[in-house]
Amino acid sequence: MYASIVFLPLVGSIIAGILSLGHHDRAAERITIIGLLLSLLFSIFAFAEVAIGGQPITVDLSRWIVSGDFEAHWRLRFDTLTAVMLIVVTGVSSMVHIYSVGYMSHDKGRARFMSYLSLFTFAMLMLVTADNLVQLFFGWEGVGVASYLLIGFWYHKESAHAAAMKAFVVNRVGDFGFALGILAVYALFGSVQFDDIFSKAALYVDVNINFLGMSLPALEVAGILLFIGAMGKSAQLGLHTWLPDAMEGPTPVSALIHAATMVTAGVFMVCRLSPVLEYAPFTLDVITVIGGMTAIFAATVGMTQFDIKRVIAYSTCSQLGYMFFAAGVSAYPAAMFHLTTHAFFKALLFLGAGSVIHAMSDEQDLRNMGGIWKKIPVTYVMMWVGSLALAGFPFFAGFYSKDMILEAAFGAHTSVGNFAFWMGCAAAFLTAFYSWRLLIMAFHGKPRASAEVMAHVHESPSVMTLPLFVLALGAIFSGWLGYELFVGHDMAAFWGDSIFILPTHMAMENAHHVPSWVKLLPIVLASSGVLLAVLFYAVFTDMPARMAKAFSPLYALFFNKWYFDEIYDALLVKPAVRIGAILWQRGDRDTIDGFGPDGMSGLVLRISGFCSRIQSGFVFHYAFAMLIGVVVLVSWYYFRLKGI
Repeated sequence: MYASIVFLPLVGSIIAGILSLGHHDRAAERITIIGLLLSLLFSIFAFAEVAIGGQPITVDLSRWIVSGDFEAHWRLRFDTLTAVMLIVVTGVSSMVHIYSVGYMSHDKGRARFMSYLSLFTFAMLMLVTADNLVQLFFGWEGVGVASYLLIGFWYHKESAHAAAMKAFVVNRVGDFGFALGILAVYALFGSVQFDDIFSKAALYVDVNINFLGMSLPALEVAGILLFIGAMGKSAQLGLHTWLPDAMEGPTPVSALIHAATMVTAGVFMVCRLSPVLEYAPFTLDVITVIGGMTAIFAATVGMTQFDIKRVIAYSTCSQLGYMFFAAGVSAYPAAMFHLTTHAFFKALLFLGAGSVIHAMSDEQDLRNMGGIWKKIPVTYVMMWVGSLALAGFPFFAGFYSKDMILEAAFGAHTSVGNFAFWMGCAAAFLTAFYSWRLLIMAFHGKPRASAEVMAHVHESPSVMTLPLFVLALGAIFSGWLGYELFVGHDMAAFWGDSIFILPTHMAMENAHHVPSWVKLLPIVLASSGVLLAVLFYAVFTDMPARMAKAFSPLYALFFNKWYFDEIYDALLVKPAVRIGAILWQRGDRDTIDGFGPDGMSGLVLRISGFCSRIQSGFVFHYAFAMLIGVVVLVSWYYFRLKGI
């Protein structure tokens, strides 16, 4: 049963890929959906046995890599951390598969699309069940390849092609750090197996390693390098630029990859490596600061965007920042709790946005929407549920998990923890603001679309709305259902050995004893954000334009995403293109090819051309050539006899 959780999506992907050759779209949809639903069912059983029942298990499949003293086994590790991720991955993926049947109904490559979705799910499941770093890296790269295929699925669009390439290249930067981190771990521990690494981590606290000519704490170096990999995959500040562009893919891709699964791989990896990172305090501080900065950065950008999917994409980036700074203050259970609840309400928001786009004849600009809430009431209600959960309003999922993260950051009683707490509070205010900005601009006010578009606005079919209902249940109930297990009194028994926290790191314990104002502040900020959005976009509708004009430099900074793309383009992309052009033209074409294959072939052509001109066909030419030859031979013989 355990192995089938991982391999059923792979089987479905292969079969769907074969069926795509004959354009058997309906059969491919059924095969992949059945495979994901079975995987979800088995994941629920695994969660009951492993997480609730406290019976972790490892499935040994085969010996994978053997080279000298290095050995890596192909094992599937099922502990509480894995069991939680299985529910998240298979739950969201199965809903996305079902939703795609309706959303992609008019696409000619549906079978290929379903194959890619299942391939991605397999790679993500392989990642979360990995028992060693090499196997984790295999799944890590697998989701990268699958995301490239899915983002660029509409390859006839230049923007989709460019976005897929950008995601692939930016993730390679992070993956290079991740690969160096794996090498550092192997050099230090002599193994890549998690159990071997975790059991010895405490012994290497005072060990240094030579890195870039410096003697540095070994665990800190390995931790920072591994975190660089997490930054790329989870779109943290600096390596985040691929995430909004990835919205060029079909909306189900956005929900699957950029809301609930791939982008959370970095958070999962950090939590998985908690037995190592707990002994690397500087790395934890870096994770906390980067997470806090990402949370506020993405929130400031999200409130100025007009593409409905990009607003939600920056929201994802911001929420990932929350998860990381929770892990940075050693509140790994809170990070995983928010990862779980966020998966439901963010997938709900993305699929809800897809329903809006479907209703609006593929329109994604909020400025061209409005006045449609009565025509698509189901989608409207679902978007409200997702927004309430995202903003952290009481009794919705985000309220329990996000507030726990803020309380843990405050309870850490460290300077970086306080920094993350206040950044998180500011982001909570902005989150509520841009969430209701989206709701009001998309659904309320006067219609801003053309009469032709408005005439065709309609509710999505049941195959698209049913997954919204399922995800809405998670957005409403997952918070209070999971609170006691994930971060409450049953936390230690629930997580068992899958998460390790040093006794001196008290953030999770202190989170339950913070002052009342710390608990109330996020609610007040969220309510204030909603009120401000209503005032700006429903009452005083001229205020946004006036504020943008009054604070034009700041607005331009936020609207242009803090100019990260422009800076990277000027400092990295354009110089790289120029260097590449020089190497291609002067090095490859003029030097290597010029003196190599092209030069030699040109010389042969010139010689053969000369020889062909000699073969004129006229007798007097040949007689003249013979005469010249005779003169040369006689002259050579004469001078040789004379000894000259």
